[in-house]
Amino acid sequence: MKKVLLSILLAGAASATFAQKSEVAEAKKAWGMFQITSRGNQAVDKQLEALNGAIAHTDKAIADPKSKDMVDAWSYRALLTSAAALIDTVNLDKADANIKLAQEAVEKAKALDAKGTEKENIALAETNITNGVRNSGVLFYQKKNFKAAYDKFVQATVITPTDTAMYLNAGIAARNMDDYPKMIEQYKKVIALNSPQSAALYDEIIDVTLAKQSDTTTALALLKDAKAKYPDNIRFITTETDIYLKKGDIEHAEAMLSTLIAKEPTNASFQAALGNVYLQQALKMQNSLNAIDAKKVKEYNAAKEKRDGLVEKSVPYFKKALELDANNVTALENLKTIYSFKNDTKSYNEIKARLEALSKK
Repeated sequence: MKKVLLSILLAGAASATFAQKSEVAEAKKAWGMFQITSRGNQAVDKQLEALNGAIAHTDKAIADPKSKDMVDAWSYRALLTSAAALIDTVNLDKADANIKLAQEAVEKAKALDAKGTEKENIALAETNITNGVRNSGVLFYQKKNFKAAYDKFVQATVITPTDTAMYLNAGIAARNMDDYPKMIEQYKKVIALNSPQSAALYDEIIDVTLAKQSDTTTALALLKDAKAKYPDNIRFITTETDIYLKKGDIEHAEAMLSTLIAKEPTNASFQAALGNVYLQQALKMQNSLNAIDAKKVKEYNAAKEKRDGLVEKSVPYFKKALELDANNVTALENLKTIYSFKNDTKSYNEIKARLEALSKK
């Protein structure tokens, strides 16, 4: 009787193990079918239904003590859950839950796969996970859920730390939330990976730093880095010149514009801008003249001579600008001001007529 009992017990144990192995077998079968149907025109909801049924088989397999350490139970669970996450574009919360299940399954499968028999399946599941996270980010972005999109794109960079596209996407999502520190953080990561888009990203970071954060000190530091990488980038030189002009640092502005003109001698805007540097100094000097006591004739005459010298210094640059671009409004407006100041009626009227003609176009 003992032998019969033992036989029954063994049969029972074998039967239980076989039952759980059959769960894994069913999961494998379902995966095989999914690979076939996913290449056809089967509706996504039908594919998800099949995948969810297959995942249920792995639920049972990993719940049983006798099969919970079967490597293929976990590797196929990783495949099935990652595939479900990848194709589910409607229920993003469910897709996110499946990504988490897939990540857990991958980790467990790797720990159990001492012989490397499931290496390819694990790698495929990891690819699905990565693509699933990326897809979720894009779908959240399309739904204008920029916070969720940002989180997904960042999650994708954790999985693949050299994925410049996902750092860029994260930065764009942050920009749409007006979260400029996060935008800058992500853009800098793209730049650090030497992306071909680095120059454009530097430009946007600098614009945001100036326009949204009003931080000229940081902007100048960024421009220093940007110019070191892209010394011939005219946009960076122009931006730096503008900062110095607004700060009243004429020497820096003059040096920068001289560099611009040397690089692009046929650029009318640069010529007019350098002329404006001198004219603005002259106008500032005029304010100083008005404040000088009339009795201080020598001091007044010296200041007047300096003012007139600055005005005359500006004129060739405005004229050069008009040689290069006859419709350069900045040059025309400034020459109009100068001719009015000098009581040069003939020249004033000529410039005035040109401006009026432009306004009618």
